[in-house]
Amino acid sequence: MKRYILAIDQSTSGTKALLFDETGLLLDRSDLPHEQKISENGWVSHDPMEIWRNTLQTVKNLVEKTGIDKTEIAAVGLSNQRETALIWDRKTGLPVADAVVWQCARGAEICERLSAQGEKVKEKTGINLSPYFPAAKWAWILEHTPGLEDKRLCAGTIDTWLIYRLTGGKSFKTDYSNASRTQLFNIQELCWDEELCSMFGVASDMLPEVCFSDSLFGETDFAGYLPQPVPIHGVLGDSHGALFGQGCLEPGMMKATYGTGSSVMLNIGEAPVFSSKGVVTSLAWGMEGKVTYVLEGNINYTGAVMKWIVDDLHLLSSSKESGKVAQEANQEDSTYLVPAFTGLGAPYWKSDVRAILCGMSRSTGRAELVKAAEECIAYQIADVVNAMGGESGVKISELRVDGGPTRDSFLMQFQSDILNIPVAVPEKEELSGIGAAYAAGIAVGLYDKSIFSRMSHVRFVPAMSSLEREKRYGGWKAAVNMLL
Repeated sequence: MKRYILAIDQSTSGTKALLFDETGLLLDRSDLPHEQKISENGWVSHDPMEIWRNTLQTVKNLVEKTGIDKTEIAAVGLSNQRETALIWDRKTGLPVADAVVWQCARGAEICERLSAQGEKVKEKTGINLSPYFPAAKWAWILEHTPGLEDKRLCAGTIDTWLIYRLTGGKSFKTDYSNASRTQLFNIQELCWDEELCSMFGVASDMLPEVCFSDSLFGETDFAGYLPQPVPIHGVLGDSHGALFGQGCLEPGMMKATYGTGSSVMLNIGEAPVFSSKGVVTSLAWGMEGKVTYVLEGNINYTGAVMKWIVDDLHLLSSSKESGKVAQEANQEDSTYLVPAFTGLGAPYWKSDVRAILCGMSRSTGRAELVKAAEECIAYQIADVVNAMGGESGVKISELRVDGGPTRDSFLMQFQSDILNIPVAVPEKEELSGIGAAYAAGIAVGLYDKSIFSRMSHVRFVPAMSSLEREKRYGGWKAAVNMLL
């Protein structure tokens, strides 16, 4: 009898179901998008019921597409878009409002009211007071949704919502990775912080039980689709899932996800390190009875820079051309792009600055501008990596990467050159779902940790001289300093 692991990767843009065999090989996937609700004032929402329906449908589509025996699914793993927050009625199981998406800053006024408590918030949670995180989003829903006074409410992130629905309301749980990003969880005491809950007006009894990421979160038959329930075991926020899927299990191991923006994560082990250099502290996961901490830096514009080059400047017909065109540029050209279109993220956190293009000469042309756009992605990643290395005191010997831009060999080579460490690009792309699937498979005994050694990588190694590296990175820092 064969055994399979089913992973659900619920992201900002859609929901994927992924099927893995007994060796950890990704066999197939099925996905569906969901509506991005954007109001006139820029608020971003998702319909939780649409996400729930799509979760069921992608699983059905995948099982029918692959023709597997439903009884051979051994466990379910779940990775999810982080920081997206919702509240639902415990009695009916229905949302009281649409989910507030992580990108949405409608809780800014709530954070402004609490600004004097910013240091306390960071001391307890490892993250800066911000409407980016669920605490302010939950507070906003509670303050702006009428008729909640007599209801028994559940507040959760997308993982908790799906677990609740998948188990028919029997399980109201989250994992350490997601809890640590809510701004209500004390990452040293490993519990919901009553003082923070009171500050935001979110009662602690509205919040889910926090569990180890590899624990049993309940069982599901996907609303009657499977003949018998299967256990839900691996639950991780998507960036944490990618870190786990990359096999970054030891202190000093690091990954960067290249997407619209970028998330850089460094495993720092079993004790937290609190940053003064613009990166935040979170929990990577809880596994095998212990927790692991990470430093994380988030960058606003990485892949989105190339979208700007393609869609707005029309310098390329597709971002896939960027590496080839950048390679054709004059490599001595000293043009720098600092893509602070909506401010600078980690490690600078300057929301009031805007993008600049500097260092151009008369010979700077289309190819040189594309090169500057490519290189600014690597420079921003390097800023975060260097900040983390200085804060953590651990030696970073390799950067593991994932996301669409990692197929660009010019960018990956430049990233390795600027960091002066190897950059490893995995053969597989679905790292968040892989992480959740591997965590679930290990939990039920189908896999062991040797599974990570089977993942193949393409490695880029530094080829730039130290003098050239210092010159180029020094030019970047000078460009950034124009904004600071």
